[in-house]
Amino acid sequence: MTATCDLIFRQAKIFDGTGATPHLADVAVTGERVVALGEKLPHQARTEIDAAGLALAPGFIDVHTHDDRAVIATDMAAKLSQGVTTVVVGNCGISLAPLRAKGEVVPPLDLIAKGEHELFERFADYFEAVEAAGTTVNVTCLVGHTTLRLATMDRLDRPATRAECARMRDLLDQALADGAIGLSTGLYYQPANAASTAEVIAVAEPLAKYSAIYTTHLRDEADHLLEAMEEAFAIGREADAPVVLSHHKATDPQNHGRTRVSLPIIEKRAREQPVTLDVYPYAASSTVLEAKRAGQVERILITWSKARPDLAGKTLDVIARELGVSREEAVAKLQPAGAVYFTMDEEDVRRVLQFPLTMVGSDGLPHDVRPHPRLWGTFPRVLGHYARDIGLFGMEEAVRRMTALPAARFGLAQRGVIRQGAYADLVLFDPETIQDKATFDDPTQLSAGIRSVYVNGSLAWSEGKAAGPRAGKVLRNRDLVAKNFTAAFA
Repeated sequence: MTATCDLIFRQAKIFDGTGATPHLADVAVTGERVVALGEKLPHQARTEIDAAGLALAPGFIDVHTHDDRAVIATDMAAKLSQGVTTVVVGNCGISLAPLRAKGEVVPPLDLIAKGEHELFERFADYFEAVEAAGTTVNVTCLVGHTTLRLATMDRLDRPATRAECARMRDLLDQALADGAIGLSTGLYYQPANAASTAEVIAVAEPLAKYSAIYTTHLRDEADHLLEAMEEAFAIGREADAPVVLSHHKATDPQNHGRTRVSLPIIEKRAREQPVTLDVYPYAASSTVLEAKRAGQVERILITWSKARPDLAGKTLDVIARELGVSREEAVAKLQPAGAVYFTMDEEDVRRVLQFPLTMVGSDGLPHDVRPHPRLWGTFPRVLGHYARDIGLFGMEEAVRRMTALPAARFGLAQRGVIRQGAYADLVLFDPETIQDKATFDDPTQLSAGIRSVYVNGSLAWSEGKAAGPRAGKVLRNRDLVAKNFTAAFA
């Protein structure tokens, strides 16, 4: 008897997410799920796709994003166009909740919220807003430690008091109960830099109760990288929570090559406690424009400026010459602003990418006027440039770093794999032509080779544009089958 289904891909080259050798097969989808996978399925479908010569993979999971507001305000073309079907928001210590509006939004929170009306007092309110807007991708969320500090402290230039830690702890507990999956810190940034290790440990106490995760933009990614790593490991141990080191790197020329030291340490710690990391495939970072970096970094590209939006896309040196001022004075005239910093070494990037525990995250800033190209190009760049062209690893391994590995790390049950019963988050692409096209000069170009993208069984991207219903979901902690996040690291 011939079975029926909604959608079937015929003779696709299947990268199932596990790292297994790709094979030709048909994949049948009904509703939100994959219902069959086989060499020649007898199914009849309302929609049949001849996928000969194309690759079919699980939708990519972007583990490090700042798409908190973008999932509400945009169609997420920057991510769908790369094959991304799930985003983790709330990274680097900043989230849109839980924070009652109370005046001007301060850096780095202004990277994701331009006004107080975009903040939410409770995570339940934020999740309701995402669902009311209709998200085109799946969304799961971390609670920002910086946001917690802003919600509870009158001054941010000191460690929190015991009472303030207790209040932050209560807010975190409520956010996790509402469905957030963990806590993130951005200890590098001024609003959180004064926080002590003891403060973070005290605030993080509820993580174990909810089997939640701890992710961190380290306190230092330059001269004191190793010490900052040890701080993160200590917080994870005390909180009994898995640790994710965000966008692992070694910045500034004197530290180039230091990943030769940091990665073996991570490997050793991962045998003792649940530890992993993510990386973006570029040798330049992007964040707020800081005066202290003006004299340290040779090449700085301005991505946005509230005071001088006309200067976005120019280097700091060019702007300083045009204004007839020093670099430091130019920074002051641009504030508040964002920038790309060219401070990393390509060999370090490749070394981190090759590391077996590494996941892929874009760390893109969707509201920048001239964003870092990682916002639009990260995942095709790994597949095309680093896997196919450079040969850092096979394409099946590249797909695993973007799918099954992050799904296990973040407890995203039945996602990140192509198998019967899994959610039909799928990307159809040409393995011969997939490639990032976004550049620092033209950062919003669509990548090549992505044919179509499906979110929970619905067509979300086709022919170079968003398509179909907004079929994404909010993935709450309580909805995830892998409640024991620690076991996912085994």
